[in-house]
This record gives sequence, C-alpha cells and structure tokens, in this order.
Amino acid sequence: MTDITEPQQAQPGRSFGWWDMFVSPEDDPRSDGGFVGELDTLVGFLRDQRLTLEMKCAGLDAEAMARRSVPPSDLSLLGLVRHLAAVERHWFRQVMAGQDAPRLYRTADDPHADFDGAAPDPGLVAEAWRTWRAEVTFAERLVAEAPSLDVTGFDGDEPVALREVLVHMIEEYARHNGHADFLRERIDGRVGQ
Repeated sequence: MTDITEPQQAQPGRSFGWWDMFVSPEDDPRSDGGFVGELDTLVGFLRDQRLTLEMKCAGLDAEAMARRSVPPSDLSLLGLVRHLAAVERHWFRQVMAGQDAPRLYRTADDPHADFDGAAPDPGLVAEAWRTWRAEVTFAERLVAEAPSLDVTGFDGDEPVALREVLVHMIEEYARHNGHADFLRERIDGRVGQ
C-alpha cells in the first residue's frame, strides 16, 4: 500500500511551467471565474476554453501540430484547431445567423478532412489559425449583439436557443481540450491545466 503522505514524484520526461501547471499563474490569460450573470458566465467560460486551446498549441512547429496521437486515432492538435473552427462556423454562422456558409474542411468524400488533412505544413497551420480566429471573432460579435440568450436559430428543422449553443460550445472545447492535454504531453512532456 502506498503512503499517500509521501510527495508525488514527477514522471520522467515531464516538464512543468509552474509545478503542475502549463503556465505560471501570473502568465495565465484565463480568468479565475467570478463571472456575474448568465451571459457573462457562459461567455467567460467559453473564452477561457478557447484560450486553453491556444495555450495547448503555443510554441509548436507544424510537425508537432500535425503529430498524431496513437494509431489508429487521427487526432492531432492541428486537427483539433481545424475541427473547432468548423464547429464554431456551424453553430454560429449556419445555425444562429442562418448563413449559407460552406462547411470547412469536410466534404462528402472525406467527412473527416478536418483531421485527415492536418499535415505538417506551416502554411496549413497558419491558415487553420486564421480560419479559427475568424470564426471565433464572428461568434463573439454575434453573441455580443444578440438581444438575449433566448435568440433562436435552427439546426436543420430543430430550434436551438443561443444559451444552448454556448453551453454546447463550452462542452465541445472542454472535451477537445482534454484531448489536447494528452497530445501536448506526448509531443514534449508539457502537462497541466
């Protein structure tokens, strides 16, 4: 039986920004919570999740961004950036704004192109970040200009309130940021929040 009072030792090959954190607290751009009201809470937590994705990818070259997890998985950090750009587009441009915006990356012939097409090309990485940032900017503007969280869009024939979309996006990022944790640790040993 292990004595739980003994300090835990770091795994060999792991490095920490600040003990077990990805960055030191004074350098962390995310909030500490403290949001007031429903809109501020939803927007704040989604912003923090988006920042987490950026942090998990910070300082990596194209090869590292495109590195796959373990076979047969097609997960990579670049694939996650591309996927989340497409998710942002779907929920905010297509569903909430009703725009006839074409899908990003995915096609009928390759429904997994967001991940399959994540190649170690610096131009591809830069394009993925530009696209993701453009979709995030659109989403932030749409939310800021919405008269209430009850504004409804349509996902096919199903009505969806902005409130539900924001909660779903927080869930979507949280899930994929968990993947990003493992991907980043596999790339260079960085772990943390």
